[in-house]
Amino acid sequence: MAGSVFVNIPDPQVEALVDLAAIAHNVRILAEHAGDAAIMVVVKADGYNHGAVEVARAALAAGAREVGTTTAAEAVALRAAGIEAPILCWLNTSDTDFAPAVAADIEIGVSARAQLESVAAAARKLGRRATVSVKVDTGLNRNGVLPAEFPDLLDLLHDLVTEGIVRFRALFSHLALADEPDHPVNNMQRERFLEFIATAKEHGLEPELVHLANSAAALTRPDLAFDMVRPGIAVYGLSPIPEISDFGLRPAMTFRARVLRVKHVAAGEGVSYGHQWIAEHDTTVALIPAGYADGVPRTLGGRFSVWLGGARRPGIGRICMDQLVVDLGDNAAGVREGDTAILFGGEPDQPHAQEWAETLDTINYEIVCGPRGRVRRTHLGGDR
Repeated sequence: MAGSVFVNIPDPQVEALVDLAAIAHNVRILAEHAGDAAIMVVVKADGYNHGAVEVARAALAAGAREVGTTTAAEAVALRAAGIEAPILCWLNTSDTDFAPAVAADIEIGVSARAQLESVAAAARKLGRRATVSVKVDTGLNRNGVLPAEFPDLLDLLHDLVTEGIVRFRALFSHLALADEPDHPVNNMQRERFLEFIATAKEHGLEPELVHLANSAAALTRPDLAFDMVRPGIAVYGLSPIPEISDFGLRPAMTFRARVLRVKHVAAGEGVSYGHQWIAEHDTTVALIPAGYADGVPRTLGGRFSVWLGGARRPGIGRICMDQLVVDLGDNAAGVREGDTAILFGGEPDQPHAQEWAETLDTINYEIVCGPRGRVRRTHLGGDR
């Protein structure tokens, strides 16, 4: 085209590659476990750092029926991006401006009377009916209506439904110990949930559907599936109970970087700040342009490896803000500047997000939420 300027943009130095085919695969695995229950794919926190819009599209195309977020703003952004499926948000303060969510036909989860009043006020202002679900606290003791508060909220909800201000869609709760499938608390929460459902019906309120199960319960407790399951981490290919199984899930994220430089280090020389690693013999090292500003935890220093040149390469020395160093030994593979180093991924032999989690005494959720800053996120497959 006349007058156009074409700029050659090089591959990113550090990248989070998200495989949407893996997302679709994981949704199908979850569907097999869910049986007749529908799937709500949870894409909070920008799809666990995988890209909420892209993940939602891929999951819905693979058979998920609904989408879940935390905040109203997240939900409205999905609707603006063209997601037409039902979207639920459930973690908002009572002074949230719910008007954009009501206008966008977002289902709003409420956990207190004040929240319900705010939603109703937004609906009246707009002159349209709001869709509401009630989150009840069955034992997590976090967000959710307590049993003592429930009748008062139901009285208001009944009035709003009768008036046509609110549509009562669902009743839902969240499990505290689903990653321990046989723990008696799971059964206790199920019984409490059934009591909440019965109380709602006694107040003349019949939910259109009820849901309780997260990823762990969706994969291990079919008795907790009810009408719908709400998987989060499993959608992204990471097991919610890694000590039990990977459940055939495929990790969707590959965290990778290009080698910045390859150089020789003589025996006795130290590498990186503090010289915590000193070469025992002449060796070759590779400089990787990813550090704690990019989501590689500093505390991982000396306790990890990367996949580079067809083999695991140990990280050496301190991880810096912008870079880390790995030992190539005699560099028999001929690693060169520009080659790709896999920090974690999902292929056989590659480091896995779960490895980082175990090393750092945390969970795989936190690891995939880590890549940030200069990291470019790229999606493969699906409708981008």
